[in-house]
Amino acid sequence: MAKNILICGVGGQGTVLAAKVLSQAALSCGERVLSAETIGMAQRGGSVVSHVRIGNDVFSPLIPKGQADVIIAFEAAEAVRNISYLKPDGTVIINDKIIQPVTASLTGKTFSTATMIDFLKNSFKNVIVVNTDEFCNKLGSTKVANIVLLGAACKTGLIDREQLKDALKFLVKPEFYELNVKALEVTL
Repeated sequence: MAKNILICGVGGQGTVLAAKVLSQAALSCGERVLSAETIGMAQRGGSVVSHVRIGNDVFSPLIPKGQADVIIAFEAAEAVRNISYLKPDGTVIINDKIIQPVTASLTGKTFSTATMIDFLKNSFKNVIVVNTDEFCNKLGSTKVANIVLLGAACKTGLIDREQLKDALKFLVKPEFYELNVKALEVTL
């Protein structure tokens, strides 16, 4: 059975690394993995979406609409923008930190993360909200918010924390490994 995980955020949040960690964890267990990223405007704070599909019955890297088991959203607006990918019984993991788009700051208009999170909670039964700032402050680094969100995603049962730790050994510099492991475990 396929596992479909969509990771979305804005450029610079670590969404691509999170997708690589998930992919490496599955590959290390002998699972078939297909993934794809859309990163066009990432360098300017634009949307970044990574599709990670795991399983022998997966033949395309892009998750069909309505088929994501999990959406890991690094930003609430990106969760709402990509919600059409979620299965009716899927899970949304949302970072509650707001990142106002450049266009909002230029026009003086803003949006409310609370409004978007309320919309998601009222529309879907499986919504996990994560205060990454709180956890990152405990860890002493804001650079591991992506791994904090992966740790929270382990609560779905689709992602194994120990496999992610092994993948981190392969993907992060040795001097950052322990910090990343702590980030995986901080939401337990």
